[in-house]
Amino acid sequence: TYIGSLLVSVNPYQELDIYTVTQMKLYRGVNFFELPPHLYAIADNAYRVMCSEYNNHFILISGESGAGKTEASKKILQYYAVTCPTTEQLQTVRDRLLLSNPVLEAFGNAKTLRNDNSSRFGKYMDIQFDFKGAPVGGHILSYLIEKSRVVHQNHGERNFHIFYQLLEG
Repeated sequence: TYIGSLLVSVNPYQELDIYTVTQMKLYRGVNFFELPPHLYAIADNAYRVMCSEYNNHFILISGESGAGKTEASKKILQYYAVTCPTTEQLQTVRDRLLLSNPVLEAFGNAKTLRNDNSSRFGKYMDIQFDFKGAPVGGHILSYLIEKSRVVHQNHGERNFHIFYQLLEG
């Protein structure tokens, strides 16, 4: 549901067919509140306001454990990768941003009692756009992991995935 210019997102714990290229095209350039609430509406609105006002904008993704924050950030990156102007150089930048997620997740995800692939990290990702609205770069300014998990896990939980992946390798 929309609450002002915020979107409340809930993880349905099943695959829904609402994050397709068709959905991306449907929400691209449409006035806010014109279509039903969707993550792509938030992403498109932030992008269009940034381009029209020539000002920085941000999308804050917050919620409790298992709410789908990491998935929401991936869907927003995918939306920009599909809908923003592109060149071959920009495609390389986009691929790097999108392909960095699995690596970051291996270092920052762990098994918890509520979720076998729970993000135990927070990150602040910055995406830079040029004056035409095309993404030209991006970086992660902060990557904060749950430090206590390195030395102690609750009964039934595991350390970060990367430790097990390195041991298996």
